[in-house]
This record gives sequence, structure tokens and C-alpha cells, in this order.
Amino acid sequence: MGLISLLWGIVAMLWMVLALIPLLGWGNWFLIPFAAVGAIIAAVGILFTRTENRGRAKAGLVLNGIVIVVGIIRLSLGGGVI
Repeated sequence: MGLISLLWGIVAMLWMVLALIPLLGWGNWFLIPFAAVGAIIAAVGILFTRTENRGRAKAGLVLNGIVIVVGIIRLSLGGGVI
């Protein structure tokens, strides 16, 4: 679960960089739910993994959390959130 969430976070981070380009901000509407699913996978990975093996799941949770926050900020600055 940790590796999946980490890879999910990396894909979401790359997608976020593309969504920062003007006229591609609509991608944030799909990016935020995508990263939320990655955060849920990371949370499940943290819950069901031994303490010494939680590093990847924690990194995935942090990456997905950053992507969600930046996506929401980008939507609010661009007028995408009413």
C-alpha cells in the first residue's frame, strides 16, 4: 500500500505541475479527487503496516496532501471555485 500511494503521489505531483500552466487549470478539477484517493490509500497503508515500514505510506500521504492543497489554491486564484 505504501508503494502504491507513493507512486500515486508522484503521478499526482507531475499532473499538478501540468495543471499550473495557464489554460490547463481545468485539470485541477480531476486532480483533487485523484490525489484524495491517493491519500486514502496512504492512510490505509499507514493503518495496516508495521511501524518500521510506514515510510513510503507517509511520504505518499504528504505528497498527496500537498497536491490537494496546491490544487485548491490554484482553483481559488483562477476563479475555478465559486
